[in-house]
Amino acid sequence: MKNPKYHVYLTNEERSEVLKSLIDLKNDMIARGKYTDVIDEVITKLYNARKKNIKVIYN
Repeated sequence: MKNPKYHVYLTNEERSEVLKSLIDLKNDMIARGKYTDVIDEVITKLYNARKKNIKVIYN
């Protein structure tokens, strides 16, 4: 069975905070001597993700 795909819509500020958090997590793992391959993949996917403008309607 395939894993489901998730779409996350972030503002520029939220995207920046997520990237900062991932980089901090990567630095902590490097300091502990752990592998950071998975975090590198997530950072790359987030950095290369398509930016899409969507219209938000509030009721």
